[in-house]
Amino acid sequence: MAQYAAVPIDPVQISFDVASGSMSPSGPTLVRRVSDLKGCFKDEVAREQLEQKSNPEVYRVVSSLVPEIPRELPQSITTIYAGNISGELFMTKGHQHPDPQGEIYFGLAGTGGVIMFDGKNTKWVEVTTGKIAYIPPGWAHRSINTGAEPYKFLAVYPGSAGHDYQWVLDNGMGLRAYLENDKLELKEFN
Repeated sequence: MAQYAAVPIDPVQISFDVASGSMSPSGPTLVRRVSDLKGCFKDEVAREQLEQKSNPEVYRVVSSLVPEIPRELPQSITTIYAGNISGELFMTKGHQHPDPQGEIYFGLAGTGGVIMFDGKNTKWVEVTTGKIAYIPPGWAHRSINTGAEPYKFLAVYPGSAGHDYQWVLDNGMGLRAYLENDKLELKEFN
C-alpha cells in the first residue's frame, strides 16, 4: 500500500434509511434544539420565548462511522423539521470550513435548500429529492427546510474540513429564508 494511505477503518458498506434518517453502522448523532440556535434567527425574543415554552428539536445530524480526519470522506444525514420563528424558517446553525473544502448535499426527502455566503456574495440552491447542491471551498453554508414535512439530505465532505459555526454568527449569511403566503421569500440578512 502507498505510504500516504492510512487505514483508520476497514472498507465498509453503510446503509441508510430515509424514513428514519438513520445510518447503519452509524457514528454519533447531534441534536440541535431552539436553545442551541441563539443568534441564528432575526427575532431573538421570539426564539427565547419558544425555548422557554417547549424548546423543540429543530434538526438532527446522524453521522457515519467514517472519522473526520484528513483524506477521509465522512457522511451524515441531516433532518431539519418543519417550523419557523416569526416566519423565519427552521435552519441549521450554518458553518464555514476552516480548511476550505468543497461539500455536497444530496436531497433525500422533503424540500429545502442551502444558503451560501462567501463574505460578499450570497447564493441560494434548492435541494429536493434526488438533487445535489455543490458547496465550493470558502463558502459558508446553512440549510433550510422550506416545506411542511421533515427535510432530509445526505452530506459528504472531506474529513479535514472542520466546522466553524462562529464565523456565521460573526459575519451572517447574506440572506434569511421566510415563508410568506405559502411561498419562499429570501430577504436581506440584516
